[in-house]
Amino acid sequence: MRAVTREAPVGDTAMELVGDQDIIIARAFKAPARLIYEAWTKPEFVRRWWAPKSHGVELAECTADVRVGGEYRYLMRRGEEEYGFRGTYQELTPHTKLVYTQIFEPFPDAAVLVTVTLAEVGNLTHLVSHERYPSPEARAGALEAGMEHGMRETMDQLDALLASLT
Repeated sequence: MRAVTREAPVGDTAMELVGDQDIIIARAFKAPARLIYEAWTKPEFVRRWWAPKSHGVELAECTADVRVGGEYRYLMRRGEEEYGFRGTYQELTPHTKLVYTQIFEPFPDAAVLVTVTLAEVGNLTHLVSHERYPSPEARAGALEAGMEHGMRETMDQLDALLASLT
């Protein structure tokens, strides 16, 4: 696990465990913040990067009411298995910040608070995602379920999507 800095190299996703409840993820993209924000909030883009393809899953449902208090839901499907994620947008500052909850539906009492910030520096945009889990056990469960591998793959998929759009 590489230490996180706002200057994460392009194409390399850094992840750091902080305390016993937080995960910080950082990556630099060769794309404007506006485009990354849209890729994170528009269902037609989210469908193309959010589910890790190597796991044989597809994003079968993707809805988002992108406004403070609005809700989203993503349903990943692999064969007959389905995995739902949902949450509520807490704060939205177009092109620079998103704050939302994320609930893995089998564990509705374990909402994660996610804060994503975007900062343009030259021709790069630095993304930092701070995930705050409700307990050390919830964070440990996410890591044990393979969250790190899936996150790294989806960041690569987001990078590929952004490259196709710029």
